[in-house]
Amino acid sequence: MFGTLMLITVPAVLFRLLGALGVGRFATWRVSVLHGLAVMLVLTASAHFLPSAVGPVPGHHDLVAMVPPYVPLPRLAVYATGVLELLGAAGLVLYRTRRSAGLGLAALFVLMLPANVHAAVEHIPLGGEPATPLWFRIPEQVVFICVALWARLPGRAAAGPDHRSGGVPGLDVAQ
Repeated sequence: MFGTLMLITVPAVLFRLLGALGVGRFATWRVSVLHGLAVMLVLTASAHFLPSAVGPVPGHHDLVAMVPPYVPLPRLAVYATGVLELLGAAGLVLYRTRRSAGLGLAALFVLMLPANVHAAVEHIPLGGEPATPLWFRIPEQVVFICVALWARLPGRAAAGPDHRSGGVPGLDVAQ
């Protein structure tokens, strides 16, 4: 039940630890948490494309089962949301796209909320595990929405080009 939250929390803490050790990219909790969300999105997006028989991890068929009956083309919807999660993850790691990615991901999380409610109410298992209860699922989705919206906040100004990119051309990492 706490697995998805751990997919954000553990990477965020590790990224912030790297920041404390001098990696400028992860100098703040905000950027570390946003990168943690990106890690979570890459991992969860992979489930949109994998068959459900691949270990204990949920797969495409599991996610299709979550789609409410009123959504047309549920298989396509699952593929589309997987692509959007990957694009959102990529958008979060680049400063110039972070704010837009945050808004897009917040909207995506809101749009995916009915599938999460449907899965909880109909007791649809995910990856062979019992359905996550609604009392946990909705607050979890609110956390994802809030973290995505955190990306919308303006960051503090960068100290200069070397601070922003860490010396890598085209890799903006300002807060």
